[in-house]
Amino acid sequence: MKLGKKVLTTENIKWINGSYKEDNRIFNSERQAEEWVDALYPDFVAYLSNNINVGYASPDEKVIKYLESYLPKWASYNNVNVSIHIGKITKDGQIIFEIWTSQKN
Repeated sequence: MKLGKKVLTTENIKWINGSYKEDNRIFNSERQAEEWVDALYPDFVAYLSNNINVGYASPDEKVIKYLESYLPKWASYNNVNVSIHIGKITKDGQIIFEIWTSQKN
């Protein structure tokens, strides 16, 4: 993906998933997914506040939906101006949903 003269690839993203057992979980309810996303705030803010592009991947589309709502708020709280990107990949036959930020200049 091209943004102006910068080329943004998912290789330029600090992916924070992989540290928790819940990362690969498909939550039973919307509420569980939202609570999980809310718990990720400290992980995201560490990178957002330092203007580092950050992303998360999950097999649960609900998690990505809530992150799509929460990330702009978190960026605003920390006076960071970001764009939000969403994608999906197939890994080992499973659909993985992705969300990541890119810094706006």
